[in-house]
Amino acid sequence: MIEKNRLNIVNRRAGFEYHFIQKYTAGMVLTGTEIKSIRAGQVNLTDAFCFIKDNELFVRNMHISLWKQGSYYNHEPMRVRKLLLKKSEINKIRAKALEKGFTVVPVKIFLAESGYAKIEIAVAQGKKSFDKREDIKKRDIQRDLQRAE
Repeated sequence: MIEKNRLNIVNRRAGFEYHFIQKYTAGMVLTGTEIKSIRAGQVNLTDAFCFIKDNELFVRNMHISLWKQGSYYNHEPMRVRKLLLKKSEINKIRAKALEKGFTVVPVKIFLAESGYAKIEIAVAQGKKSFDKREDIKKRDIQRDLQRAE
């Protein structure tokens, strides 16, 4: 069976800036033109972050480009989008996010088997500058080993 080309938009900057403690997969409340733009791969997660308000989880600063054929039905590219998680998961995220040094960041957007767009979020702790240097060293070593093979 031929597998369809799966969408996988990753926030690589988050992996460089944070240690991921716990990951969750959430659904998103989207409009029609937003899902079309996501399927076209026109999403930017670089500056996005999540926050909790009134026992609901939201993502802010996630840019979904306007759909070319959207006309007046088009969406606002930087609007705040609601994420769909169980109440118990939101409570766990809130408890961890209230601790000093922790935040909630989106890691990647992908299409589920059902065709719905999902977002993977992580409770993360910021890396120190020496941690970032260690990651760069490890990456350089891996690259050198792959070249030697």
